[in-house]
Amino acid sequence: MTTPAYFALLARYNAGMNQNLYDAAARLPAGEFTADRKAFFGSLAGTLNHLLAADTIWLKRFSTHPAQFPALQATQALAQPSGLTYSFGDDLSALRTYRATLDAIITDWIPQISDADLAHTFEYRSTRGDVYRKEFGLVLLHFFNHQTHHRGQASTLLTQAGVDIGVTDLLLWVPDIPPII
Repeated sequence: MTTPAYFALLARYNAGMNQNLYDAAARLPAGEFTADRKAFFGSLAGTLNHLLAADTIWLKRFSTHPAQFPALQATQALAQPSGLTYSFGDDLSALRTYRATLDAIITDWIPQISDADLAHTFEYRSTRGDVYRKEFGLVLLHFFNHQTHHRGQASTLLTQAGVDIGVTDLLLWVPDIPPII
């Protein structure tokens, strides 16, 4: 499997797990979605808003890659979050729609990436304005790892509220290899 294929697997996993997460959040009793659970971003709504803000910020950064990935042109129409705690609101349906938009962009974009694109030295600015230069493939790995990290937090918040998101292991998304006969 090539490195771009690994990222394609992560994109599929990401989109599928986000759908499961939002399905689980929709089963919460009234008021639980925004209830302060003393998590890093307060509530489940706060955690999902953070993921939307961070993903939007990163996708807009990725759109500056010299490869000018066609699928990332859609990020130009997205509002720039003012920071990592930016709130898109507390309406689960609206957040889910925005999440689906981001996941569609990611899923369309990943097949456009080549090994050469991944090896590129990528320069970007943090939300504080600090300049960084890092290997693009490793920054992309962080992008997916960050989503997994916060989905884990969201899964815990859902469990605390009495809703089971189900199995979250990436291994379930890894294709089986048929035996050699």
